[in-house]
Amino acid sequence: MNTTGSAGKGLRLIPFRGLRYVPERVGSLAAVTSPPYDVVVRPDGLHHLESADPHNIVRLILPQAATAADRHRQAAETLRRWLAEGVLAPDAEPALYVYEQRNGDLLQRGVIGALALSTPDEGVVLPHEDVMPDIVEDRAALMRETATNLEPLLLTYRGEGSATGTTAVIERAVRRKPLLSTTTEDGFSHRLWSVTDPAELAEINKDLADRQALIADGHHRWATYLRLREEHPPSAAGPWAYGLVLLVDTARYPLQVRAIHRLLHRLPVADALAALRSVPGSPGAFRVRTLDGKLPEALEALAEAVTGGGAGDGPRNAFLLAGDGRFHLVDRPDAALLARTVPAGRPAEWRALDATVLHFTLLDHIWKIPDAPDHISYIHDTQAVVDQAERHGSTAVLLHPVREEVVRELARQAVTMPRKSTSFGPKPATGLVLRSLVDG
Repeated sequence: MNTTGSAGKGLRLIPFRGLRYVPERVGSLAAVTSPPYDVVVRPDGLHHLESADPHNIVRLILPQAATAADRHRQAAETLRRWLAEGVLAPDAEPALYVYEQRNGDLLQRGVIGALALSTPDEGVVLPHEDVMPDIVEDRAALMRETATNLEPLLLTYRGEGSATGTTAVIERAVRRKPLLSTTTEDGFSHRLWSVTDPAELAEINKDLADRQALIADGHHRWATYLRLREEHPPSAAGPWAYGLVLLVDTARYPLQVRAIHRLLHRLPVADALAALRSVPGSPGAFRVRTLDGKLPEALEALAEAVTGGGAGDGPRNAFLLAGDGRFHLVDRPDAALLARTVPAGRPAEWRALDATVLHFTLLDHIWKIPDAPDHISYIHDTQAVVDQAERHGSTAVLLHPVREEVVRELARQAVTMPRKSTSFGPKPATGLVLRSLVDG
């Protein structure tokens, strides 16, 4: 994203006193970090993180208790205890933080700070996915209790691709000694630097003043920020008028785009396939083929069906079903069926999305599954969603990633995609730096 639609209204990123783990009080920095809350595969991933270190950040972002209110209170009490015990401590002065992630040839760098909040119609920070109100309410209740931004959102903007402005500050900072350096079990190394020099802060401020950002990851948390800002009158909003984000210039450091898969808890694969083969009024609604081979080969077939497909001018939507020990490729939907089930009045790019067809044609019309946590889980990892489906006799629906240019174009048109349509990454590790809303 280059510039905003109105002069003088761009990104405003301000320094803050980061809350960070005190290395001497924990086993290791790697052992106290976590993926973002919605990437943790529960319960396996949750238990693994809890056992990694008694101070793992997952105890704050995904506290475990009998009720939601108890969970949120428990997180707040845990945070207060860790602060009192010196497990977490605020930095001495406000700073912006340069953050680097590296894994082999993959390198991502950006800057973490407190971003002035704006609504989508202001055209400064653009969402590209819908959100679920119950998740926003849960995150809002947790943030109210803890009075802390526990993990940064991932936002992207498009710079010039050269080492100027914010990128110049970042690339100078990485030549200095980092505040912290650690390598997590996924093989990613993480480094963090503080930027406190007034001239460098001014350089960043000037560079971002006419930028426009896309929410790459964290739509529910951004909606949470906006809700909590509304609860505080402008005269008293103070720190609640800002939210913790990581900003990445994708012209300099391109992100990866992956799909987010669905786990349909109450639908066995046999029932899913039977429903596809007997759609009222649409014989042959989809082509269904059982594939030979393992997951990598099945994913290759899915990619070919979406990007090559050999389907002529017809729709190229395709999905991979798993859960019965085999893989079933579902593709070539009937155009007339899509015309009846996918809402009109939206751009052609939106109507052609796999996530759109999945939710309106498959989930709503054919399988009649409500989009609720009891019925659907959203899982990023392909092997994890297949394993869970096979373990519980449910159905995994694997999707192919959306192209980044499609996401950006829809966001420019203020058209949101079905929620959990994309997974941009690498995502920032949770636990490296937090932002207190009490500290200002």
